[in-house]
Amino acid sequence: MVKFKNTEDKISIYKLNTPEEILKYYKNWSANNNYEKDLEDWNYHAPLLSCQFFTSQKIDQNSLILDAGCGTGLVGKILKDKGYNNVEGLDFSNEMLDLIPYDIYKKAYQADLNKKLQIPDNFYDHALCVGTFTYGHVRAKAFDEFHRILKNSSYFVFSINEGVFKSYGFDKAISKFEENKKWSVISLEKKIYIEKKDIEAYYVLVKIMK
Repeated sequence: MVKFKNTEDKISIYKLNTPEEILKYYKNWSANNNYEKDLEDWNYHAPLLSCQFFTSQKIDQNSLILDAGCGTGLVGKILKDKGYNNVEGLDFSNEMLDLIPYDIYKKAYQADLNKKLQIPDNFYDHALCVGTFTYGHVRAKAFDEFHRILKNSSYFVFSINEGVFKSYGFDKAISKFEENKKWSVISLEKKIYIEKKDIEAYYVLVKIMK
């Protein structure tokens, strides 16, 4: 039987519930780039592991890729180093977007993943969503929008904080999408997320079906 660990007390932002509270927190956290400093100190593994799952599929480097919840560009930097130059970033916080190095993304813009996105159907070739499926952030209903904006046979990689995997209904949502033939689950693995906070995450790789 799978055990689910409550990680809500590990990081203070996990205790926030409203979009306003979260945006204020990120505004303060991004000051002097303390966000990246903290994540480095905590040994935040999610960007690297997620990119490893993504690139394992031998994806064309010219593909149009969405880094959803891109923050300061940690995933984008890794993808760029691997030769992916056609990547766009999206994040909820403008202050975080302001910290992205100018040459990481083709473009980066503000949007709320809990709402309908101003993106055409079948627009992106592939997507990653790393670090946003967590306490008080993006809910499983966002899967519908990812399915809409991604093309058939797109690869989609995302991480889910172990503390919300079951309590927020991600486990059921993933299964329901597979049952309804909206995607096929290629891999779902539990691995280290934030090492020094003793938090793991589920790393999920799916292939979109339409």
